[in-house]
Amino acid sequence: MTIRIRLTLLFGLLVGSILMLFSVSVYYLYNQFREQEFQKRLVERAITTVRLRDDVGDIPAGDLPVLADEQITIYDQQGRVLFSLGKVSGRYPVTPSFLRHVSAGQTPYIRQGDRETIGVRYVSASKRVLVSVASAYDRYGFSKLERLRTILLFGWLLCLFIVAIAGYLFASDALRPVAELIDQANTISATNIHKRLHVGRQRDELADLAGTFNELLDRLEKAFVSQKSFVSHASHELRTPLTVMMGQIEVTRLQTRSTADYETAFDALLDEVKNMIRLVNGLLELARANTGFPNLLPKYPVRLDELLWQAQSQLIHKKSDYQIDIDFDDLPNQEDDLVVMGDESLLQTAFLNLMENGCKYSPSHAVTVRLAFQPQQVQITVSDQGYGIPPQDLPNIFEPFYRSDSTMTVSGHGIGLALTKRIINIHQGTIDVESTLGQGTTFRVCLPNRVAADTSATSALVSPRDVTALPEH
Repeated sequence: MTIRIRLTLLFGLLVGSILMLFSVSVYYLYNQFREQEFQKRLVERAITTVRLRDDVGDIPAGDLPVLADEQITIYDQQGRVLFSLGKVSGRYPVTPSFLRHVSAGQTPYIRQGDRETIGVRYVSASKRVLVSVASAYDRYGFSKLERLRTILLFGWLLCLFIVAIAGYLFASDALRPVAELIDQANTISATNIHKRLHVGRQRDELADLAGTFNELLDRLEKAFVSQKSFVSHASHELRTPLTVMMGQIEVTRLQTRSTADYETAFDALLDEVKNMIRLVNGLLELARANTGFPNLLPKYPVRLDELLWQAQSQLIHKKSDYQIDIDFDDLPNQEDDLVVMGDESLLQTAFLNLMENGCKYSPSHAVTVRLAFQPQQVQITVSDQGYGIPPQDLPNIFEPFYRSDSTMTVSGHGIGLALTKRIINIHQGTIDVESTLGQGTTFRVCLPNRVAADTSATSALVSPRDVTALPEH
């Protein structure tokens, strides 16, 4: 059932119920009015008859106006019939108890079917107490009541029909902006993801819904563009070593060569394979960092000092000419100040990338790593005395596959800093950079320690912007 039909039914049911209650109330109140009016007529009929009977004696039946199917009877205090006018078939609703109530000064009223009876007490000029009972059928009153019932019934059905049509038109008008939003949304695809929804009414809930949907499209567009860029750069980076390998193999196969020549060719191929492995590992780490949601990110205590020593040892073992100095500005008061909650391997990858970049882009291949401790926070700075980063490149160095013109002569793929920033972000940390051309670069990382992580355990570890910044793989 569509919302339009559901709204129409609910609107019709509500208004129909109100009209039904109104019609029943009108019918009931009119019936009460008819009954009270007819009681007055019966009382007047009974008093007039007994008064004339007491004044002039017997009254010819044709001398008084007659009600429909009426009977008027006058009794004395002993219950004897003194006068009777009219004749009613069936049981007559007058009992000794009824007469006693009338004699006591009451005016009892009885209704049996359509016949209504009332009794009145009358004291004659001679102080004689008489009881006059008038009974009749309100032909005209019931006829009007039946007519009113018919009018209310057909009027209710007509109003219900009109309300159903009006409700359908009302629901259609109310849902027209929704239909327009659906039509606009159906036209948005990967080829025109830049399009946005527009709502004519700018100050209602549908406008808010369209705004929220447009914000979602903004995030999707960023993710889509980022994904296309990611796939394009990854394909290019993977194609380059594969092309080199294929060329080397083809050249080697052109003629018979010596064992030394084959070993040289194989060494070159091995270097390209290692280059591809580093690239693939970087892509896998980047994809893993993209899944850094609170429910997926491992939460284990990690000592940053031990982690930095391990990263230093691993990098020096890989590159023996690299020099990495780790200094403490001051020792923390508590051991927990050195501990952060997070994924050890991801954090180690982040610091390895920072150390390796500092050594790679420095003539002396040396970096200095310093730890500083602040309330509920650990600060790590990685400084080098290298070439520096041009100011126009600073805003883009954390983009995947971005490499400035000054770094094209140095081997790399432009993944390390993008991966590092993502890892720091999903650990609720921050990273910023300061660089001066010809003097060096300093990366500053701030991470909440274990105490701060415990106080904010219920907060999210990554924002929606972090999720959509790079595509998931």
